[in-house]
Amino acid sequence: SVSQPPRAPQTRRWSLGGPASDMAEVTEAELDSVRERLAAVRGRVPADRTLVAVSKLKPAELMVCAYEAGQRDFGENYVQELVDKGPRLPADARLHFIGHLQTNKVKLLLSEPRLCCVHTVDSLKLAAELQKRAAALRPGQAPLAVMAQVNTSGEASKGGCAPAECVALCEGIRASCPALRLTGLMCIGKYSAAEGGSAADFETLRRCRSEAAAALGEEEGALHLSMGMSHDFEEAIAAGATHVRVGSTIFGARPPKPPPAAQPPEGQPPP
Repeated sequence: SVSQPPRAPQTRRWSLGGPASDMAEVTEAELDSVRERLAAVRGRVPADRTLVAVSKLKPAELMVCAYEAGQRDFGENYVQELVDKGPRLPADARLHFIGHLQTNKVKLLLSEPRLCCVHTVDSLKLAAELQKRAAALRPGQAPLAVMAQVNTSGEASKGGCAPAECVALCEGIRASCPALRLTGLMCIGKYSAAEGGSAADFETLRRCRSEAAAALGEEEGALHLSMGMSHDFEEAIAAGATHVRVGSTIFGARPPKPPPAAQPPEGQPPP
């Protein structure tokens, strides 16, 4: 008998309300993997903490799979990705913006109604722009939740205000941004033990929270702590994190970012 070629992995075609060209095929194995990984992570996150599933550079189809498995909070690093994926999710999905935010992207970001929190407010200038756009685009709605991002490690590659500036940033948001609601503080810890580990970053953020809460006249527990990612979220939970941002452990390794376009030699026009 003639041998048959191996069958291709079974695929499912998703239609999430977008144009047909936006539909994607994902294998059942990919969907099963997301379900299994999500269940494993949720089993390690206490029920009183918020698991933010970070879907950066992943298709909306995998987000919908996670949603159907009970996940509601999703994190995105890029404004365009968030506004592209948002309409493909049910209305009760909660989108968290966790990347660097430029003031000229704030209007676009706030156009997505599922946006529930901006974790990366690192200056009063950015807070003022968020205030302006939230007041204009979300009249009559509850204030938009925001967190003050603190650069706990002092690394130039990471965003956030200096720890010494955290109190002033929190006080400024609370005093001058009625369309925003300061809900906590956020940091990005060191990525590996070789860099020193994240424990010192988590301790610094806790100290910043204590100082900010005292200045605002609140209990420390009234301010959340968004800290911990795939490599250190359990350590972050032990250190008091209320929100952990877990991506590749749920959705798998991310594809490499495309290299920047080559620039022509000086004096020559682009091809």
